[in-house]
Amino acid sequence: MNRGARFFIALGISLLSFKSFAQQSSRPNIVVILTDDHAVSTIGAYGSKYGATPNLDRLAKEGARFNRAFVANSICGPSRAVLLTGKYSHINGMRDNRDRFDASQDVFPARLKESGFQTAWIGKWHLVSYPQGFDYWKILPGQGLYYNPGMISMAGDTTRHDGYATDIITQETINWLDKRDQTKPFFVVVGEKAPHRTWMPDTTDLGKFDHINFPLPKNFYDQYENRIAAQMQDMSIEKTMKLGYDLKMSSEPDASASSFVKRMSPEQREKWNTYYNKIEKDFLKKKLTGKALIEWKFQRYMRDYYSTTLSLDRNIGKILDYLDKNNLSKNTIVVYTSDQGFYMGEHGWFDKRFMYEESMRTPLIIRYPELIKPGTVSNQMISNVDFAPTFLEVAGVAIPKEIQGKSMMPLLKDSKASIRNSAYYHFFEYPGEHSVLKHFGIRTIRYKLIRFYDHKNFWELYDLEKDPNEMNNIYGQKKYESLTADLKKQLEHLCIENKDTEALKALSQKL
Repeated sequence: MNRGARFFIALGISLLSFKSFAQQSSRPNIVVILTDDHAVSTIGAYGSKYGATPNLDRLAKEGARFNRAFVANSICGPSRAVLLTGKYSHINGMRDNRDRFDASQDVFPARLKESGFQTAWIGKWHLVSYPQGFDYWKILPGQGLYYNPGMISMAGDTTRHDGYATDIITQETINWLDKRDQTKPFFVVVGEKAPHRTWMPDTTDLGKFDHINFPLPKNFYDQYENRIAAQMQDMSIEKTMKLGYDLKMSSEPDASASSFVKRMSPEQREKWNTYYNKIEKDFLKKKLTGKALIEWKFQRYMRDYYSTTLSLDRNIGKILDYLDKNNLSKNTIVVYTSDQGFYMGEHGWFDKRFMYEESMRTPLIIRYPELIKPGTVSNQMISNVDFAPTFLEVAGVAIPKEIQGKSMMPLLKDSKASIRNSAYYHFFEYPGEHSVLKHFGIRTIRYKLIRFYDHKNFWELYDLEKDPNEMNNIYGQKKYESLTADLKKQLEHLCIENKDTEALKALSQKL
């Protein structure tokens, strides 16, 4: 082969390599910040007045805020499984936190990896099995700890990391981004523990909201009239929230939170004890009972929860700053969401699980400079089952026909577009923690129809326009007969479409 021929062959290879590089680099990177139990009501962009989320608010101003984003099953592990697979819990196999997620099944990050993306999951995973389909992962064991947490590496070993979990997860993410192959687009999930129970703030943030007297929700003293499941739950601030475990009163018999304190460094422990010992001394002096005690618990809960979100928001700022400094912002989609919502005293509760708005609704903020106009607000309906097909379409990867979600790309291009008229929900964990009965249902723009089944069998229906706090169960009232029949047909159609045989069996039972 002569020199000229070799030159043109080499040139051809170089051009092909450049074309491949150009194709890869033109695809956007994707950063998903996935938090745990972050209530919509506590975020400034959604109307909170307490200044806890300046970086999230910035993200919303630079991107889009979605007001009707919902989850298909409001509980930690199952919600993550829905996100990963684009399939409902009864199909992906992770129905409640007692299940073990089959990570070898078809998850969208594996398809991104096959298409040339670098993929990573860093932080809280909470799916029992180890991640598969990722180039890199480093995860908290189970729920993980706020202070000096262990982290499991891909080698399977668990190593203690000194510091506060939110800071550590962010730094591990930045470390991975620094070491990545810069010729490839990347996809990374930043899995945050915060602000999950027991709401342990960074020592830097202790007491930051103690000056605020949080107003009680209007339905804080809900009596649960005509709502059987609400009467049976075990997730009330009054009866379920523990003075020791949840609210850090070390003299209480349930003060198992002290085991977390023992893990702290001497410096961390000193700051922690100095703060909470003063609060406990004042609490014991007051000898509170009745409503005064309940409302004291509510204030402590709110103050710790909000303080825990400060580090979360601060670290979101670090990630956004990293993208800016490394010229990645314009070609990186940033998605902020939570595995579900959370009760901040509504109905007198904390936790999640119910299909009611506070737990079914989740925050969703997306910045995508190429498509989304800054400051966009969307009122269109979205489910977390829609994430997987969206990320695949963004990456130019074919969406498998088995995926049950719908791509949000039409909404990203036009905030007035619509991809669904209703959201489907199914909660399975009963009997279980907090005693929330099994139920499934449909949420339309205006109405919500819920079928509780198995242990107890009954219906609930809410007009969300007239009754946004879901206090008045109108199921069975004569003037709603036609509406109820129509919603039942829609619900049955969703059960059939989504292949939910357990729900269909419940629907076949006459009450």
